[in-house]
Amino acid sequence: GVLHEDLRLLLDTALPPKRKKVVLGVGDAKMGAAVLEELGVQCQTGGVVAELMRGIRLHFPALVRGLTAQSAAKAQLGLGHSYSRAKVKFNVHRVDNMIIQSISLLDQLDKDINTFSMRVRSWYGYHFPELIKIVPDNSMYCRVAKFIGNRRELSEESLEGLEEIVMDSAKAQAILEASRSSMGMDISPLDLINIESFSRRVISLSEYRKGLQEYLRSKMSQVAPSLSALIGEVVGARLISHAGSLTNLAKYPASTVQILGAEKALFRALKTRGNTPKYGLIFHSTFIGRAAAKNKGRISRYLANKCTIASRIDCFSEVPTSVFGDKLREQVEERLAFYETGEPPRKNLEVMKEAVAE
Repeated sequence: GVLHEDLRLLLDTALPPKRKKVVLGVGDAKMGAAVLEELGVQCQTGGVVAELMRGIRLHFPALVRGLTAQSAAKAQLGLGHSYSRAKVKFNVHRVDNMIIQSISLLDQLDKDINTFSMRVRSWYGYHFPELIKIVPDNSMYCRVAKFIGNRRELSEESLEGLEEIVMDSAKAQAILEASRSSMGMDISPLDLINIESFSRRVISLSEYRKGLQEYLRSKMSQVAPSLSALIGEVVGARLISHAGSLTNLAKYPASTVQILGAEKALFRALKTRGNTPKYGLIFHSTFIGRAAAKNKGRISRYLANKCTIASRIDCFSEVPTSVFGDKLREQVEERLAFYETGEPPRKNLEVMKEAVAE
């Protein structure tokens, strides 16, 4: 909407002093509207103007002294690049596509680690089947299987190392006793080497997943601090990923954010004229889990409203801050308390005034 200073200067220089009846030929309707608004000069767009522009562009090197076709092409290229840069407003610290890739990789890693852990369990289970009941956790099971190796070689000396892995002396003792009276079959050293090697890979994947989660947390605190403070890094990242970008999420109305991720259920409900879904991805938030069954729909609608506000603040604020997210989170907490106890929550205006003051 604001006319560029260079263009304003050019028009002021080129136009005559009495310019009330001057009509400019402008190639772009938006630019024409901006010129009219800023300078009060009538602008004309359309087929004739486009033809004139095309002719000027074609014969520009001949019309301007000292300008060659090569330098004009370079100038056009430079203008195109600067226009693109201004449009993108690229900031390395606020790149949301890194978040989209991270959360997609995190989901993929979760599936893969679960699949590989089950493979380790079924593979090592032939040798030591009792271990599955004692150590139900996947990552810990892989560590224990790698540490024990051949169960016949497990002795009292290994008890201390086993305690460090399972972090429970009673559990470590139970593993030792089970290994002595196990029903498992004997296993060859070559098979054992393969199982240990595979367990090592699964453990390294689990450790990489932890590092990736920390990276995602740090990126979310830079790109969308308010959304992270309100709904958590993982759920916030999933919303951004599903929307395609933070800007797309900020443009969505609250009703869309509420059912984001439940599109299949929504269209099925519309087709069969059944009940539409109350929540999509935001169901993974702790607030909906804490709400009573009859209030789940109400709190999901309220939470979607706050998520929309938080995403817009994150997208369009110049300085990233989590203050608004913290305040919005307090509001959701107060609304939960209101549904349970009837205690009236603070007004939105008061909370936002506090946030702006902070």
